[in-house]
Order: sequence, then structure tokens, then C-alpha cells
Amino acid sequence: MSNNDSFIDEVNDEVRRDRLYGMMRRYGWIAVLVIVLIVGGAAFTEWRKAQARAEAEALGDAMLSALSLEDTAARADAFAGIEAGQPSARAVLNFLTAAEQYEAGDVDAATARLQEVANNNEVPLIYRQIASFKILGQGADTMPIEERRAGYEALAQPGVPLRLLAEEQLAMIEIESGDADAAIARLKTMLDDSEVTPDLQQRALQVIVALGGEPDLGASGANGN
Repeated sequence: MSNNDSFIDEVNDEVRRDRLYGMMRRYGWIAVLVIVLIVGGAAFTEWRKAQARAEAEALGDAMLSALSLEDTAARADAFAGIEAGQPSARAVLNFLTAAEQYEAGDVDAATARLQEVANNNEVPLIYRQIASFKILGQGADTMPIEERRAGYEALAQPGVPLRLLAEEQLAMIEIESGDADAAIARLKTMLDDSEVTPDLQQRALQVIVALGGEPDLGASGANGN
């Protein structure tokens, strides 16, 4: 019985080996493919990292080269000729380009650059809000007052980082409209806001005094001003 059992075990082992070899011949290419994919994926990831780093360095060099130009129009043209692949990098480039274009007197081109950022859902929300704020500021002489008011009111909503700056501009619009009392009331509310910065607080106090108002220095004094 012992010899028979041993013989049967050997036959079973041989059958299992034959099955294993058969499966390896039949499906071994899958293991090879998995290894190739893993190695290839790692290599591609490293290549993409190197590519992104090279693109960022090239973009930075191009921006520094543009900034080194002395003439505003030349800087604007240099920035306009730079390309950026990543949405956030392109947004930053558009901000710089718009600033130079506006300084050079090309307001329409500057507004178009900022509008591109404001309409791009691929960039962070704060970028889009800053672009909208800049568009409103650049349009102070040409944009209808009600359009500017609506734009700043949208940015003055709770939770928006530019809220108090938008409130300040709304106060300026109220002054422009001849409603000094409303402007003073808005500025006094800003003075009591826990998020007001010292610079903004100082500007609000100066405008209130210039309008003939009497600021309540209690809240502002508590903030160290």
C-alpha cells in the first residue's frame, strides 16, 4: 500500500506540474504584461514630473525675461507671447499680462485677459474672483455704475475673501451716486467687522472724516488703531 500511495502521489505531482506549465504557457503573457505596465507606468510618471518641472522653469525664465524689459509696451508684448500649459499657471500669466497691458493703455486687451481667468472653471475660485474685481476696477470710467454695483455686490457676499474690499468699492459708488450717508453707514459697518485689516480700517476712517462723518473709534480702537 505504501508503494502504491507513493506512486499515486508522484503521478498527482506530475499532473499538477503539467497543469501549471500549461497555464504558464497559456497565461504567462499576462504576468509579463503586468510587469511591463508597472515598469512603464513608473517611468511615465517620472517623465511627467520631469516634464512639468522643465515647463515650470521655462515659464519662470520667460516671465523674468519679460519683467526685465524697461518699456511697458515691450513687457506687455513679451508677456502676451508667453504660453503656459497648466490652467493656474496660465491664470497667473494672464494677471501679469493684463497689468502690463493696462499700464500701456490697452484696456480692452487687459480686460480680455482678465475675463479669460474669470470665466475659467479650471482655476481656483479665488483667481476668478480677483479677475472679476480687477475688471470692475479697470472699468470705473467706462462701465455703467449699476453694472459695477452689481459686480461688487456679488463679491461682497459672506465667505468671499474679497468681501471687505468689495464693500469699500460699494461705498465709493455710493459717494459717486451722491449718497454720502449710505457710504458713511457702510464704512462704519466695515470698521466693526472682525476681519477688517488695519490698512482698510484706516482708509475707511479717512473717508468717513472727509465726508463729514464722526467715526465711532470704540471698535476700531479696540483693534489697535
